[in-house]
Amino acid sequence: MNHLSHSGSSRGLLVPGLLALVLSQPFAAAATPANDEFIRGYATAILQHEFQVTATTLSVEAGVIRIQGLAASDVVRDRMKTALASIEGVSEVVIVEAGSSTPTGTAAAITTGVNVFLPRDLLFKPLLADPRWPHFSASYQHYLDNDQLDGVGSATFGETFSFYRFGGPGNSQMEVGLQAGVFSIFDLDAESNDLVNADYFVALPLSLKKNNFSAMARVFHQSSHLGDEYLLSGQSQERVNLSYEGVDALLSQALPFGFRIYGGGGYLFDRDPSDLEPGIAQAGLEFKSPAAWWGGSLRPVAGADFQFHEENDWDANLSLRAGVQLENPDFLSRKLQILLEYYNGSSPNGQFYARDDVECIGLGLHFTYE
Repeated sequence: MNHLSHSGSSRGLLVPGLLALVLSQPFAAAATPANDEFIRGYATAILQHEFQVTATTLSVEAGVIRIQGLAASDVVRDRMKTALASIEGVSEVVIVEAGSSTPTGTAAAITTGVNVFLPRDLLFKPLLADPRWPHFSASYQHYLDNDQLDGVGSATFGETFSFYRFGGPGNSQMEVGLQAGVFSIFDLDAESNDLVNADYFVALPLSLKKNNFSAMARVFHQSSHLGDEYLLSGQSQERVNLSYEGVDALLSQALPFGFRIYGGGGYLFDRDPSDLEPGIAQAGLEFKSPAAWWGGSLRPVAGADFQFHEENDWDANLSLRAGVQLENPDFLSRKLQILLEYYNGSSPNGQFYARDDVECIGLGLHFTYE
């Protein structure tokens, strides 16, 4: 594909610094625990709403959940351990049964010999500001100084599903799953709101979590298609039969006060067109407030995502999102986010990939399953 000469080529200088910062985080000797009050509230809600169980005493100190006076079967207790261990920032779960002073579960018990089919949550949490993370969303985007598009509707259909969770090395948890998504944009200024582009994505992820660190490796496929009405309108450039397979890996570290940092990279193969450059890299920072408002149902969130493509001379593509996350204590793994959005970089839409620069602002509704 033809390379663009970007005026913002200096963005590529961010690559070494950002990736070095991100990749160094998971291997720190000790990570500061997440907010204990946040963990305690989350754990209490899980026990009450998903297991109809109220522990006599539940406390959290430095990321360690301790439950005393719990009366439950072994099967239910193991499910509880798995659910509580998946909370961001939890390093250990200790359970003391009613009438006993001996703990029945530690971090080893959480991850060793506990196999879960179709677990309730995900070990590797969704990336808030990644414009190509599979989930359900609808956004309005206003393109700035663009010759082809002005008002754009963006619709995403997809999700990440976990099939099976099992104990991993070093008292970690691992799971295998499926990611699938369709990313589409529509020209809202056209008479019939023409479909401009649709990208189809499917991946097989393998995820790992230990304490505040998580990772995901995946094999994926993407193919891209122009909309028929957009082709007939005569606005499109020559159609590109863009499709590829790839592999990538992402590392994530939970930080104090609700912050999270992540990064990684990958390689594209079986590329069409064949001269598409294969290297990709990604890094980002997120914030989810440990404190929720409005009776625990409203949580401020924000994220910055940087993506780099060898096809684009490693210039940075910047995606920013910020807003509020609506939560229901009865369905803690489901989140509805209302986000202001900003994007500046090469187009993430397949038919214009590494060919057109895009700058846009928008407002979106995003539904995620965590």
